[in-house]
Amino acid sequence: MRTFAEIEAMVLEMPGCVKEYPFGEGVAVYFLDRRPQTSDPRSARKMFALISEAISPVRISLKCDPQLAELLREKYETVLPGYHLNKKHWNTIICSGQLGDDELKDLIRHSYELVSAA
Repeated sequence: MRTFAEIEAMVLEMPGCVKEYPFGEGVAVYFLDRRPQTSDPRSARKMFALISEAISPVRISLKCDPQLAELLREKYETVLPGYHLNKKHWNTIICSGQLGDDELKDLIRHSYELVSAA
């Protein structure tokens, strides 16, 4: 089982990642910040991950391709529809160890790539 700090380190590896608390304390939100590269305010910052800080095991919400999201929910009991997010495009993962580190890193990268392509 990974700690908040270990999972956050995986997220912060993404280029241009910034962390903020737009929903208040306890939920860290990670954005791809492209403000220096674009003048379009709609595409300047895109949310790609949220981590609940005070919950154990750690829960991370990630953007996901809708078909992959459904497959992951069927395969893993710790992958749920996005908590307080668009259930079609977001999953919440309970980081209890059911998904390995490599798979979790791949899903973080997948989320990041979805918002960077938008």
